Amino acid sequence: MRAPIGNFDHATPAPDCLDLLTPPVAEAVRGWQGDVPADQLVFVDTDSAVADTAVFVEHYGPELLDHSANCVVVAGKRGGESTLAACVVLSRARVDVNGVARKQLGARKASFAAMDTAVGETGMEYGGITPIGLPASWPLLVDSAVLDTEWVLIGSGRRRGKLIVPGKVFGQLPGAVILEGLGV
Repeated sequence: MRAPIGNFDHATPAPDCLDLLTPPVAEAVRGWQGDVPADQLVFVDTDSAVADTAVFVEHYGPELLDHSANCVVVAGKRGGESTLAACVVLSRARVDVNGVARKQLGARKASFAAMDTAVGETGMEYGGITPIGLPASWPLLVDSAVLDTEWVLIGSGRRRGKLIVPGKVFGQLPGAVILEGLGV
């Protein structure tokens, strides 16, 4: 199979390679529902040593930067309460944590979640966290530009491998809230 974007040696429909995904991502793919068929979620096998966006696009092609998104875990705090959420923005942008994300969470203060918290709560590897398979109770804040991108390259739950999915998928994920200006 050829990946819809990029030039990867190995591309496979995600339902056909569940063993290469972390348990929460594999479970989400196995139980996939929505307008986009699960076989349009494509897993591309990539080198974990080049998983970070800047190095990844240098290795696999600079044109992928326009199709890549990052998923980060943030913690919003108000009083003694802390709320975890995920934010998805195109890779050429950064998450407006203390503006748009903080306001959407109704938090007094917001910051990136600690690595141990992000990894422990998602069941995914740091540097590979993806919105597919996140805890269903979490808000998933998605910049509107992500939905406007035909195909989006995102983490697979591990540093090895990426998922390529239609941008419109992100608006259909559990807890999704589409926001203008989340990515700045």
